[in-house]
Amino acid sequence: MSDDSRPVIIGRIVGVFGVRGWVKVRSYTQPPINLLTYRPWRLISATGEIAEQELVSGHAQGKGLVALLKGCTNPENALFWVGWEIAVPRTALPPPEDGEYYWTDLIGLRVVTLTGVDLGSVSYLFETGANDVLVVTGDRERLIPYLSGRVVQKVDLAARRMVVDWEPEF
Repeated sequence: MSDDSRPVIIGRIVGVFGVRGWVKVRSYTQPPINLLTYRPWRLISATGEIAEQELVSGHAQGKGLVALLKGCTNPENALFWVGWEIAVPRTALPPPEDGEYYWTDLIGLRVVTLTGVDLGSVSYLFETGANDVLVVTGDRERLIPYLSGRVVQKVDLAARRMVVDWEPEF
């Protein structure tokens, strides 16, 4: 699959909302409401099943988002989609600015220190409010703040490698 056609995960359906078939959605976009601008959604199950689904409507609800999918008319229909990831083709996303990366592009990169010590590879990232954090799995799991220019010195997507200013003992 070419890099341009590879789906990019932009969110997840995390629950059912109300009695009319709406779903609760966790957005991985910034700002979160942007998730509702991408159509159609490609939903991916935990087993890898893919279903293209039309988003009928959506809006912010409290601290999250809710969405109505075509054909979901009651909580039982909506429950089927809980746990499915929301993806769009890479071509639907704007290209990142210089020095910016989609999280999906960082997952799997080898992480090495300035002195060449291999720390493992990026398993996933998460937000803390202060900064994003890389979870690097190698001989053990390390949590490394994603601070460009301070901790993260270089990202080379072509070589699938990231150089960090980080002590291996941390």
